[in-house]
Amino acid sequence: MEMVHLKINNIPVEAPKGTKIIEAAKLIGIDIPHLCYHPDQRVKARCRLCSVQVAGKKKLLASCSTEVWEGMEVFTDTQVVRDAQVGILQLIMADHGGNCLTCSRNGTCELQALCTRFNVLDPHLPNVNKKRQAVNTNPSIVRDPSKCIKCGRCIRACKDVQGIEAITFANRSDKIIVTTPFDIPMEKTDCTLCGQCSLVCPTGAIVEKDDTQLVLDALQDPEKHVVVQIAPSVRVSIGDAFGLEPGAIVTGQMVTALKMLGFDKVFDTNFGADLTIMEEGAEFIHRVQNGGVLPMMTSCSPGWVNFIEKHYPELLPHLSSAKSPMSMFGAIAKTYYPKITGVPVDKIFTVSVMPCTAKKFEASRPEMGRDGRQDVDAVLTSRELIKLIKYVGLNLKNLPESDFDSPLGTSTGAAAIFGKTGGVMEAALRTVYEKLTGNDLPELEYKPVSLDKPASYPQLNQVRPNVREASFELGGRTFRIAVVHTLLAARLMMEKVKNGTANYDFIEIMACPGGCIGGGGQPIGTTNAKRDERIKALEQIDRDLPLHKSHENPDIQTLYKDYLGEPLGEMAHKLLHTHYRKVCLMYEFH
Repeated sequence: MEMVHLKINNIPVEAPKGTKIIEAAKLIGIDIPHLCYHPDQRVKARCRLCSVQVAGKKKLLASCSTEVWEGMEVFTDTQVVRDAQVGILQLIMADHGGNCLTCSRNGTCELQALCTRFNVLDPHLPNVNKKRQAVNTNPSIVRDPSKCIKCGRCIRACKDVQGIEAITFANRSDKIIVTTPFDIPMEKTDCTLCGQCSLVCPTGAIVEKDDTQLVLDALQDPEKHVVVQIAPSVRVSIGDAFGLEPGAIVTGQMVTALKMLGFDKVFDTNFGADLTIMEEGAEFIHRVQNGGVLPMMTSCSPGWVNFIEKHYPELLPHLSSAKSPMSMFGAIAKTYYPKITGVPVDKIFTVSVMPCTAKKFEASRPEMGRDGRQDVDAVLTSRELIKLIKYVGLNLKNLPESDFDSPLGTSTGAAAIFGKTGGVMEAALRTVYEKLTGNDLPELEYKPVSLDKPASYPQLNQVRPNVREASFELGGRTFRIAVVHTLLAARLMMEKVKNGTANYDFIEIMACPGGCIGGGGQPIGTTNAKRDERIKALEQIDRDLPLHKSHENPDIQTLYKDYLGEPLGEMAHKLLHTHYRKVCLMYEFH
């Protein structure tokens, strides 16, 4: 690798050729202010807040788009640079609406942090922001155009990562805005409510719909028996907000915090993941043995399910009918749990803590309930859980560890890896392979797959290649499997399935980069580097647990013995399976 030698603020720096100034500065601990720049996105150079002085250049240069060169001398904190940065912040604040105290991003807003850093506490320019009503028309995402700073991060996430383009720039010059096609609600566009836009937004312009007050009200209601389930990826992500290293495993402390918040029972979504494997694995075996539709595709990622319903409804027969772990758990919590505890079902209030904004939509689907009740009453994102923990003054890293409650808190390592790309596939095959052969699944060797069109987001390869494939022998037959993450890669895979060139038997698809560990509801500041650390943490949890196959879970065995019967049986099918449908877009012509 060719190295370049330069100086930044008179400090010698050595960086690989092609490195941008803003990245070279990080090597010596200098954080150049920025807003439109994101380490995992293509260069935009829109806000110019990262401008620096370079010796020999008359104008300031954007450090996010300028590559270093041999002998370069950079100055990041001269008077002219500081004046320019303060001026840019003043201009942004002149067209920024909303009271910081009532904004859900208060304390995690990058614009707020920069104004504090540069002492822009009383903007000198008159406010010209045209107050626009926040758009709150779906269960997952709230969009507040008055807080948008037109940085373009959300557009890049939607287009380059997901290949959706549900949001874009409109108009020109000072009238430019970020909006949806025809300014219609997000859920009526191509949007899948995955929330990747909210994860990269530096302000409160795009946020998850906040349900913390709904949960707090339930916790204070003496008539309600409030139970909570926590997804596998949450335990390796929320530590970020409490000063812990990326990927820190905080399972026990998280359980303690939830019990201190007042939840009557704290359960593990991993129990639902083990249950999903039992049903999904049995479904795959049934399809193979009975000439069912192949390749079978996983159905636990709601952003992915929304995508196929909107864009490839003709391929819905390929989708597994198994509900997601969250929804399976919700169904058991409203049927089996009251049966074994004696708690009346109308008293039970179920809360799910998920890394995903689309899970809020999933919980609201009419298919996910019965007898006029939804199986999951409220879904909180990882960010909302962090708010609740901080609300009662707890610091996660100082709490003792507690265990999940029984009987819906027992799980295996197979369930733990559900949170990473490839985890659902591996967990399913551990059970399928042993059920059919009586032997352990041999370690699969995945290799990257080149699709027709390369993803325009190559940084994802820092987490995992967007598409990987493997094959294994079973009963004299070679099975080919594929693992896909991001909706851009999913679209390319669906085109192959559609034209008959996807020679696979089983395909796992996750909507978000890296899987659930990179979900749209994860802590602000999530990057590919943090995603990779979270994946490693889930793999460590799998190694540390005594059981590694879903069918070995003793509480799962009891559930089938005493209540469900057998996988794919009548009761299991009634509670744990569902159906999907074509969703028409508002601007489609019929």
